[in-house]
Amino acid sequence: MDIFSRISEYRAESEKLSWSGTFRDYIDLLRRDNTPAMTAHARVYDMIVSHGVEERGGSKKYKFFNSEIFGLDQTMEKLVEEYFHSAARRLDVRKRILLLMGPVSGGKSTIVTLLKKGLEQYSRTQRGAVYAIKGCPMQEDPLHLIPQELRPEVEKELGVRIEGDLCPSCQMRLRTEFDGDIERVPIERVLISEKNRVGIGTFSPSDPKSQDIADLTGSIDFSTITEYGSESDPRAYRFDGELNKANRGLMEFQEMLKCDEKFLWNLLSLTQEGNFKAGRFALISADELIVAHTNESEYKAFISNKKNEALQSRMIVMPVPYNLRVSEEEKIYTKLIGQSDMNHVHIAPHALRAAAIFSILTRLKESKKQGMDLVKKMRMYDGEEVEGYKEADLKEMQNEFAEEGMSGIDPRYVINRISSALIKHNLPCINALDVLRALKDGLDQHPSITREEREKYLNFISVARKEYDNLAKKEIQKAFVYSFEESARTLFENYLDNIESYCNWSKIKDPLTGEEMDPDERLMRSIEEQIGVSENAKKAFREEILIRISAYSRKGKKFDYSMHDRLREAIEKKLFTDLKDIVKITTSTKTPDESQLKRINEVTKRLIDEHGYCSACSNELLRYVGSLLNR
Repeated sequence: MDIFSRISEYRAESEKLSWSGTFRDYIDLLRRDNTPAMTAHARVYDMIVSHGVEERGGSKKYKFFNSEIFGLDQTMEKLVEEYFHSAARRLDVRKRILLLMGPVSGGKSTIVTLLKKGLEQYSRTQRGAVYAIKGCPMQEDPLHLIPQELRPEVEKELGVRIEGDLCPSCQMRLRTEFDGDIERVPIERVLISEKNRVGIGTFSPSDPKSQDIADLTGSIDFSTITEYGSESDPRAYRFDGELNKANRGLMEFQEMLKCDEKFLWNLLSLTQEGNFKAGRFALISADELIVAHTNESEYKAFISNKKNEALQSRMIVMPVPYNLRVSEEEKIYTKLIGQSDMNHVHIAPHALRAAAIFSILTRLKESKKQGMDLVKKMRMYDGEEVEGYKEADLKEMQNEFAEEGMSGIDPRYVINRISSALIKHNLPCINALDVLRALKDGLDQHPSITREEREKYLNFISVARKEYDNLAKKEIQKAFVYSFEESARTLFENYLDNIESYCNWSKIKDPLTGEEMDPDERLMRSIEEQIGVSENAKKAFREEILIRISAYSRKGKKFDYSMHDRLREAIEKKLFTDLKDIVKITTSTKTPDESQLKRINEVTKRLIDEHGYCSACSNELLRYVGSLLNR
């Protein structure tokens, strides 16, 4: 790639986006397309929807969040529908501060960052174009030039709504530069940019003694006040506060509830009336979406103070819990590691999954549902089928605790511990055991967990280790059995033929000789015994399988052994039992013979070529599973 030619192309593309003209030209533009006149809330909603929406089973997934937010589809749907969509339709929620409240490292800041970057990119598109009065320090909406008396007619003519008034600076310029002739006022297209402080403002609390309200509303320009002689002259004032600069876009309040009260009172009129007080001027209009974020403890302290009731009533509080799906948690870790300089270190398959299992278990709450433990709940939350439970049970569990996911181990801790293991040992590859060991060692140094929580978390690490042991065995099993899926399916089809014959009191035909035979009881029992199906219970188990097949058939679906948890487990265990001795001998022999060495090399190659292992972690896996089987 030619870097400088690409820079030139980018500059040329940016120049194409520029537009300037008079107010008359802008009105002609609105006659053709009035979308530039939309509110800040409508622009944000439009930007989110423009990335696409997937509808599944009555719920919506907004693709805008896909690249950065994982496992929070329901939260994002609620956020978009209950706040952004409603606000875009000018419902009363647009007069509220959006407060994202949740545990540390839960994704609150990431959501706001995504919205800011999204707005920047959207303002570079034709539909997301923003036009402003040229030279206005607040990138003023040009429609504010229209006198109040004429607005109803103009609104009807253009199909728009006009809210707000000119800022003090533009009022003076209209009088002094243009003699009140609004047709001649220059209009330009502006690009929303956090870096250039156009349409995006960010306020972060600091020492209340040193922080000034001017950070929000602007300040007197002492270099010009002697020239103009009055603090109420707009030319002697800097409209450069965060609320000024966020006009037409988004204002972020970081850790909002840590702010001094005097900074928050400015938001009362801004949210309710769309204006705020600055200096010795009348109320200044502003069209901006205010997004704040805070943690749960700060929020509880805030609402317990009666003095905050006025501000509290002007908030829409959106809980942002931790992700509760193992597969999505893995994506979070993959993303965070990808942002580091540790890409040269190989992460063995299932290493991040083991960490994710531990994290999710710490966030789940014990269900009151009979027979449901945390591991089963974790699997159901991750989209797996658990025998004896249905979709209705899953929804019931999801509604069982309002605060589920608001506590537990955060992704930042996990990444810190993985980073520690990578740096400390200078390893070329890190596996699940390394990760779990690092997580365990870090619990002693964790500042915010109690002794009771530590014991519980140690138990979860043991559970995660057991889950990994099962994954490791299956991985080796797949590598040792060539065409594992085909072998499992063949065994499954054979089992089905036999149980169908058994339940129907019929004979089974030998596919080779055509001879009719009795069902193979020995084969059926060898599979059923893998999962503890007793002699007395075998008939019910076999009938239940046939009923399940019939139900799938009526829906036009083909039944597969993996669709029945217990049957899948039985098939896999049966295959593994048949192989176990070969695996044990091959992996535990210190001086393997030629055939064993050949088998080991074949398995290692398959692990590397097909399952994502490197030479180091594939050998580690072989040794580890060999030790498990020899116990």
